[in-house]
Amino acid sequence: MKLSASIIAAGIMAFTSAEASTLLYNINGFTMEDGKLKQFSAIEYDEGKVLRTFKEANPDINADERMDGEGRTVLPGLIDTHGHISWHGRALSSVDLIGAADEKEAQDRVREFVGRPNSNGWLWGRGWNQEHWPTKEFPTKETLDALTTDIAIVLNRIDGHAVWVNSKTLELVGIDRNTPEPQGGQILKDENGEPTGVLVDTAMNLVYEVMPENDHETLQEEIMIALNDMVSLGTTSAHDAGIKSDEVRAMLALREKEIMPARVYAMLDILDASNDQYLEAGIITDNKAMMEIRAVKILSDGAMGSRGAAMLEDYTDSHGYRGDMLFKPEEMEHHMVRAMAHGFQVNTHAIGDRANREVLDMYERLQDEPLRRKMRHRVEHAQIIDADDILRFKELGVAASIHPTHATSDMGMVETRIGMERVEEGGYAWRTLWESGAHLGGGSDFPVEPVNPFYGLHAVITSQDRDGNPLDGWMPNQTLNREQAFDLFTAKAAFLGHQENEIGQLSPGYWADFIILDRNYFEIPAEDIWKIKVVKTFVAGKEVYSAN
Repeated sequence: MKLSASIIAAGIMAFTSAEASTLLYNINGFTMEDGKLKQFSAIEYDEGKVLRTFKEANPDINADERMDGEGRTVLPGLIDTHGHISWHGRALSSVDLIGAADEKEAQDRVREFVGRPNSNGWLWGRGWNQEHWPTKEFPTKETLDALTTDIAIVLNRIDGHAVWVNSKTLELVGIDRNTPEPQGGQILKDENGEPTGVLVDTAMNLVYEVMPENDHETLQEEIMIALNDMVSLGTTSAHDAGIKSDEVRAMLALREKEIMPARVYAMLDILDASNDQYLEAGIITDNKAMMEIRAVKILSDGAMGSRGAAMLEDYTDSHGYRGDMLFKPEEMEHHMVRAMAHGFQVNTHAIGDRANREVLDMYERLQDEPLRRKMRHRVEHAQIIDADDILRFKELGVAASIHPTHATSDMGMVETRIGMERVEEGGYAWRTLWESGAHLGGGSDFPVEPVNPFYGLHAVITSQDRDGNPLDGWMPNQTLNREQAFDLFTAKAAFLGHQENEIGQLSPGYWADFIILDRNYFEIPAEDIWKIKVVKTFVAGKEVYSAN
């Protein structure tokens, strides 16, 4: 698939270097500087970087170009500390099951795509969530077999920790009643011992190892689709959580073409053996900060929805079951050590309290050298933490990459899984972590959750879903104020990516990444923050999106 002319044109528009200074005046600008909110009324930038900001709405300076901001609110481009870019691009062009009310509606949505498989002959989609269905039961292969047994169908659960497949997929992969479950995974089976068509966590790899990969050009197209969607919503930089070597090649190719409309801070998938070449070559930097690789991603456990999160105590709704760690301790240590040896930041997914504890234990053992502590190792999600472990983030210098919309999307399910008492002890501990002095950064985990950053800002400020439920907030004692939330998705997020001197704020010497909004984030009612729309987006001083 060739990159479309519109995508190429947008990218070239984005990164043709500015040759003259520009003054954006008559604005209501905000940025964080040294942990404090600063307001300004005009900004001058040149060659993609901020020269200075002004208190005056229309300063008398000799700028080559002047743009009237018409009194609109201007913020630094928002940063997402955890997403999956190519996966998001593929999701935008594949079967979308988000919001399907039940298994039948999911089947109907798949039916529309059966005649046009989208992954080299396989049909792919994502977004189902049985917790939102009346039965709350996992779907079965029979529902998909009723559509076709001629092509393979692979449908990711909303959290990416389970797949729903048809019999053709099981046949091609070689899964039957006698197939052993891999460590850290489940092959769900019916009362007769036959696979139901749902594979959880590491069992999904049995499919992925056989499923054909997209070609180089298609992958570039999907990445560009995702990046263009991001900037339309106000995200100008994303930390890509676990990319394979083919994604590395595609992103480097896009960087070479200078057409990327948004920045990428990438984490190598530590389990992709082909990534070893990049790991051994060392950190990939970029003098324009458009695409950098200096981190690895490791999964320690699964997700709460599929009961794959590793817990210290039994699941409330599954007596005797606590989830499981995806690696043996020696295996996790092996991967962490080899990443650290090459100077890479280690970002480890941990949902359950047992997973968070074991990951923190591992970091504590391996950070005996001061240099390793400076790598700013992270826990991705840090969702359920035992109260005794919360202060360890600050003590160990380990950052928490948190994703507020997970709480407001999953609150009912999480209460069912582990009970509200355990949630309140250390779940979604945003304010507690903040007040402890730990480093935090805000993200979404898109496309598991919507990529729109204002959804995350709304969630962390209100602890409510976008329908305003629950009335007083689900975890009101863990909310942040607007200034803190803004910091979370700008300067603090930049720090988590070692980019605190380049992006995340609108100050002299920083890249001129900014968004112009249709309303004032700091003044509108908190319940309306998620409704904010982006009027224009600029990256390195160049317009990459306009709503007009």
